[in-house]
Amino acid sequence: MAKEKSDLDSLCVNAIRGLAMDAVQKANSGHPGMPMGAAAFAYALWTRHLKHDPADPRWFNRDRFVLSAGHGSMLLYALLHLSGYDLPLEEIRNFRQWGSKTPGHPENHLTPGVEMATGPLGQGLSTAVGMALAERYLAARYNKPGLELVDHHTYVICSDGDLMEGVSNEAASFAGHQRLGKLICLYDDNGITIDGPTSRTFTEDVTGRFESLGWQVLAVDGLDVDAVDAAIEEAKRETTKPTLIRCKTVIGYGSPNKAGKNKAHGAPLGPEEVALAKKELGLPEEPFSVPEEVYRRFAECAKRGAEANRAWHALWDRYAREHPQEAAELEGCLEGQPPCDWVRALPTFSDKVATRVASGKVLNAVAPHYPNLIGGTADLGESVMTDLTGYDLIQHDTPAGRNIAFGVREHAMAAVLNGMNLHGGVRAYGGTFLVFSDYCRPSIRLAAIMRCPSVFVFTHDSVGVGEDGPTHQPIEHLASLRAIPNLNVLRPADGNETSACWKIALESKETPCVLALTRQAVPPTTPDTVANHPAEKGGYILAEPSSGAARLALIATGSEVAVALEAQKILESWGIATRVVSMPSTFLFDRQPHAYREHVLPSNVPAVAVEAGATLGWHKYADAVVGIDRFGASAPGPKVLAELGITPENVARVAKEVFDARD
Repeated sequence: MAKEKSDLDSLCVNAIRGLAMDAVQKANSGHPGMPMGAAAFAYALWTRHLKHDPADPRWFNRDRFVLSAGHGSMLLYALLHLSGYDLPLEEIRNFRQWGSKTPGHPENHLTPGVEMATGPLGQGLSTAVGMALAERYLAARYNKPGLELVDHHTYVICSDGDLMEGVSNEAASFAGHQRLGKLICLYDDNGITIDGPTSRTFTEDVTGRFESLGWQVLAVDGLDVDAVDAAIEEAKRETTKPTLIRCKTVIGYGSPNKAGKNKAHGAPLGPEEVALAKKELGLPEEPFSVPEEVYRRFAECAKRGAEANRAWHALWDRYAREHPQEAAELEGCLEGQPPCDWVRALPTFSDKVATRVASGKVLNAVAPHYPNLIGGTADLGESVMTDLTGYDLIQHDTPAGRNIAFGVREHAMAAVLNGMNLHGGVRAYGGTFLVFSDYCRPSIRLAAIMRCPSVFVFTHDSVGVGEDGPTHQPIEHLASLRAIPNLNVLRPADGNETSACWKIALESKETPCVLALTRQAVPPTTPDTVANHPAEKGGYILAEPSSGAARLALIATGSEVAVALEAQKILESWGIATRVVSMPSTFLFDRQPHAYREHVLPSNVPAVAVEAGATLGWHKYADAVVGIDRFGASAPGPKVLAELGITPENVARVAKEVFDARD
């Protein structure tokens, strides 16, 4: 296998390796092998192709770069530092330390130039598919002849592990179907995983697989900068297929005793081996020493990026003069503020309606006023009601469509949504059944970590689903999702709360939202002032006692709010003054001032919560919980709910027991 040429390129590549070795060694923790093996092809990409401006990391028309193999984070940090991002050498020295901008795996809200948080393998490649899809949509909607405002590539570096994960196959299949020609993935084909050679577990025909998925596949010596450069050029010429470039590399390249071995993957090389590797690579012995020629080479690349940025802004000015309406629309969407007053389009509801149906009506009412609201479903359009009527599907021949057919690919759907929202300029949502949120969970969790405001629409939210039985009846899912930090789980009680919850979700900037919606129809119970609905506080007093101060409180969400209101009548007939609290979002309620929370749920008033799901978490608010801590059953929905105790009579009985015990 050829080594890089003995020139400035080689010096730069080895400087990347040196920084990776030194940072991991100083931290006594990390993954040196991948950065050392991938340094050459990453350098070729970053210095000869990647369009970016270190002085303006959020420049909209930059190329997106995703290090899917996030364990190799020092590769990315070295590139960012050398390129001139706000990541000084001191941050490299503080790799993996408390408070540094160089955590063990990349985090987009922490480190300038990082597009997304990676680490869970498969996520980066899958999320990048969404970035490429968003780029193509915006280009189709806004570009004019000679005024290509949206025109960039999405690049990924992935590993064997990324390609083994199922989510990456879902996403790659979707990308191939969509013919995302501006998506280019460089595969670090080093033949090694943590436990040993890939021959132990991964012997499939990767080229054949990706070609069958509709990708162009190229193979290249990943240690040859010029060869990689040529392969990327070829990939950019292919505009109707995404490209996988197989870069054959050696993990831990340059380490005399650990190169090509799994021991180079996830542990420091050791001081002696670092010294030997530096000698082999012609690097200074001093830790974190970077030759000035290297900085100068990367500065040249940064200068080209700044020039491209300035040229783009000049293009924007011309576009704004010639197409002011489109420019205003795009600018608003880039800032997360659509130019039209979409909130005024939110519908109200006076009839009994399933909240999934209400959600569909909200989407279709808002869509004409929210130009870049796009989304779809994992093959459940008629069930989850996410289709936007009158708009095309997003396909390779209708790239400006606003409905996305994800196919039966729940996990990839969630990752693609994250990628679209991280890209910017669009607001993407996707739907499936709540029970299948398990298939989406890693991407939902990552959205919360990344502060990415994706909207996950989950319908059929309880055992009220009925005849489909326990496999399709969510039990633990609401409690499980609420356990994720920075995830707003919204379970509206009726059509009006559904409308209000969509407003909350679409106005959210740094928090992803889950909408948990009913299959069965529910009566209208909450205020129809949806533009200023009390649901925005997470929990609120829905119904006070008919007379006197409340001596008991019932807390409910979703379809159980109607149950609580009926239980209130029973309790009042027994002479117990009862308040009903609707709590569509514990996330928002917990963020209200203490005085407000005490007003809604006074500490001296006993409370009972009711929700058709796991009781876990509700004892924080209530003395007792009417819920379901077992799997459901196959029978008509009302029968299942009744048999499992989600009835006004049972709620009233439990509440009276609590009241009597406290009285």
